[in-house]
Amino acid sequence: MAILVTGGAGYIGSICVEELLRQDHEVIVIDNLQEGHREAVSPEATLFVGDIGDRFLLDRLFHDFHIETVMHFAAEATVEFSMKHPQIFFETNVAKGLVLLNVMKENDCSRMIFSSTAALFGNPEYMPIDESHPVKPINAYGESKLMYEKILDWYHAAYGLRYNSFRYFNAAGASKALGEAHKKESHLIPIILSTALGQRDKLYIFGSDYPTEDGTCVRDYLHVIDIAQAHILGLDNLEKRPKAKYNLGNGVGFTNLEVLKTSEKVSGKTIPFEFADRRMGDPDRLVASSDLAKEELMWNPRYDTLEDIIRSAWEWHSKHPQGYKS
Repeated sequence: MAILVTGGAGYIGSICVEELLRQDHEVIVIDNLQEGHREAVSPEATLFVGDIGDRFLLDRLFHDFHIETVMHFAAEATVEFSMKHPQIFFETNVAKGLVLLNVMKENDCSRMIFSSTAALFGNPEYMPIDESHPVKPINAYGESKLMYEKILDWYHAAYGLRYNSFRYFNAAGASKALGEAHKKESHLIPIILSTALGQRDKLYIFGSDYPTEDGTCVRDYLHVIDIAQAHILGLDNLEKRPKAKYNLGNGVGFTNLEVLKTSEKVSGKTIPFEFADRRMGDPDRLVASSDLAKEELMWNPRYDTLEDIIRSAWEWHSKHPQGYKS
């Protein structure tokens, strides 16, 4: 099957490309390399450096490669940035995403796997968060993803688009060859590991007085390969369930201090840290349920412990201390 992966040079997209190639799919990647890395794309895939808002490039790709399915990862995704620059998020995640959908429609491609976010739920009313939980985004990032899911609903009703959408919080870990290397890092695990490598003086943990086991936030972490596998399982599921939304999570969550202590255990290093003030809008717990994905997709995560997740990340960061620059 010829599959177009948007954002396929990014962290999650590149590992999904790696997994798709293992299953002998023909993979075409489009990425503007704003956050992605050319080195992260397997030479077995065909990479086009370009933007999902470029109608002419997209039309050429669909024509030349007879693309049957789109896996859509390309997005602006930094929550804090979305609050300062919502225009950029709505332009990229909604307007340019609409260009992609329209080119798909014009080229008779009616299959999409959409990488969404659990941020569209906003502050949780109960946990773990399942698919019935109200959607009330509290940032422009979550709002833009929710808007796009609503567009997918309308394209399904009007044009027969088949889609599966996957909502998750924190991707973590690495494959043997590929890992997390954002140009401006904001995720906890890679920040902890860069501190362990001596690239930062100390780690800052925001908030120590939350109503949790140790006073720090509880967050949901999933291995990036398990997230990629869920997306790939969606390919066959499109025929049986052409309009489906799935939450992906570990169902339990881990505190920031648990993540730190596990990282120290895995790395064998003492990692200096300091508590800082809470960040505005940080809920005390965010945990998603994966029950529906497990039931309908037969999705079974391979990495079911925090230690396994962090160990894979540590192995990659240790070998690539400068990310893809090395």
